[in-house]
Amino acid sequence: MDKKKSEEVIRLLRQLVSDIQGAPYPSENFEQELYSIWYEHIQRNAQNCFEFLNANFPVKPDPEVNKTIKKMFK
Repeated sequence: MDKKKSEEVIRLLRQLVSDIQGAPYPSENFEQELYSIWYEHIQRNAQNCFEFLNANFPVKPDPEVNKTIKKMFK
């Protein structure tokens, strides 16, 4: 993995973890607006992280899973 990709994945994961740690906790004084803001923010950052991982670290399909799926449709 090149240095630029490493730095980017580290940045994205740190941002995602930071967002999760800052999640509002529902309680009696829970503000729906605060939760909505947090939710939109974390969804955007999670999507960015997921897209980066998919683009740069693709998951290699397991040949055994593919065989099993093909058997199901015979």
